Amino acid sequence: MVVNDFDFTGKRVLVVGGSSGIGNGIAHAFRQRGADVAIWGTRPRAEDYADVPGSDLSGMHYTCVDVTSPDAVAAAPFDGDTLDVLVSCQGTVIYQRGEFDMEGFQRVVDVNLNSMMSCALKFRGPLAKARGSMILISSTAAFRTTFGNPAYNASKAGILGLTRSLAQAWIGEGIRVNGVAPGLVDTKLTKVMTADPKRLEGQLKVIPRGRLGTPEDIAGAVMYLASPLADFVVGQTLAVDGGGSL
Repeated sequence: MVVNDFDFTGKRVLVVGGSSGIGNGIAHAFRQRGADVAIWGTRPRAEDYADVPGSDLSGMHYTCVDVTSPDAVAAAPFDGDTLDVLVSCQGTVIYQRGEFDMEGFQRVVDVNLNSMMSCALKFRGPLAKARGSMILISSTAAFRTTFGNPAYNASKAGILGLTRSLAQAWIGEGIRVNGVAPGLVDTKLTKVMTADPKRLEGQLKVIPRGRLGTPEDIAGAVMYLASPLADFVVGQTLAVDGGGSL
């Protein structure tokens, strides 16, 4: 008998930040493999993403939650008492040196890092009951400096530490915590680079694979970490960047 380790039929999955880009690709990868998928986003209704490139919320449950507010996260509705997979994929960046302003710095850290802890605490119990998996999405920016974006850099590095700490603290409860660090992926958040031919050419020169990443590339790594094949993988962050971090 052949066992399909990537069959998530009957599994409950929540993708925070799954309304577009990488998160949306991850959400659809789970849905296509049988999971019951819910998404948290920032717009009031799912229909409000109709004009957003890379956004498709069909076949999934949608809830608007301000994840920068711990109270809003704690109060967010959740049907049932178990959750098999939590993917925290929320993220933002402020260009034109906006992160050197304290208000901008705080905003980015609240979205990228602090909200991940709020979500982890919210779903600790449901994940433990399901002996589930938590996957935090950071960035290869965590391994190097990022010119002009101190908050993005610091928050993504912080996610690596949070992944390790939660993994160690909660593995005894049956919760496996791991992470994925994407390289340069073609999404609306990276258009400032990918839409500029000269900047894009420079980026591609340092990616041995010779192309930009896609949301599907990142989803593949997430599928593995959430699957039984990764049962002995705990507290690790997998770089998915076409070799760019080499």
